Amino acid sequence: MEGADPEKRVSLIFDMRFLTIERFRVFSHLNLAFTLLVIVWGAYVRATGSGAGCGDHWPLCNGEVIPRPERSQTVIEFAHRASSGVSLLLVIFGYFWARRISEAGSWIRRISLLGVFAILLEAALGAGLVLLKLVEFDQSVARAISIALHLVNTLFLIATLSSLCWLTTAPGMFGRSRDRIFPRERQFWIAFAVFLLLGMSGAIAALGDTLFPSENLLSGVMEDFRSGSHFLLRLRVIHPVLAVLWLMLAFFWSNRLEEMPGLSSYRNLLLGGVVIQFLIGFLNWILMAPNWLQLVHLFFADLVFIAFFLSGLAYEARKSRIKT
Repeated sequence: MEGADPEKRVSLIFDMRFLTIERFRVFSHLNLAFTLLVIVWGAYVRATGSGAGCGDHWPLCNGEVIPRPERSQTVIEFAHRASSGVSLLLVIFGYFWARRISEAGSWIRRISLLGVFAILLEAALGAGLVLLKLVEFDQSVARAISIALHLVNTLFLIATLSSLCWLTTAPGMFGRSRDRIFPRERQFWIAFAVFLLLGMSGAIAALGDTLFPSENLLSGVMEDFRSGSHFLLRLRVIHPVLAVLWLMLAFFWSNRLEEMPGLSSYRNLLLGGVVIQFLIGFLNWILMAPNWLQLVHLFFADLVFIAFFLSGLAYEARKSRIKT
């Protein structure tokens, strides 16, 4: 070992000491947590109208690598871009780490690759918003569609990263596997589809709250139903309707979890999260969506999605084990 090439020696030490399955498990959880913070900060960018803080430049900010902090909007937007860049590097690094510790054809490798695809698409969608100037005070249909698509891809990214966290604790996922990990239950996928619609409608409702703040609750409700109101305001009523529908579907799915032994913790976590999120949403409506509460609402929505998605993975794993 003493006569080995210094570069090879450092590489060997690094591989042996750091690129282990145990550390990958910790890394996956920290990566998910950091990504959630980046997502919430992105919502803060929208809520504060800071999307044009770097002008229409991308990836540079106002034509500079590190911009001068002349406006608070520039600081907010640049901080989001910087943290998003770190998240991108972490997801890509996680993929190469996964390749080193898992076999070809393993679910760890497959989901890690999907995570890279999701984070790259996330960056592309974010760049499109800036380059097409669908930020700040833009009220177009194109912006509504783009933020809805952005939200769907964000959930896709969260699903991949949370799946990795679950897979690192499941036996046999680092080896080649042809077993299914996603549930076959139609009830799960119906609830999943409704959650996507709920998230899209929530993103559009939040945009309407930002662009057209109401003076009081009554005037806001009247604007939602007035024929001459902007389409973003009239679309806000869809979100609470979908929220009630999702609440019912989540309870139905929790009953399926109760039928499967060993899944009570997933059921309790899901139901607790759904109830808390519904109460936060109601409070958000009563208080006319202040920025801080919008961020809390989004954060808990992401946590509920994680709990729901992981309950599906756990359900399928338990079901397969019982059949075996």
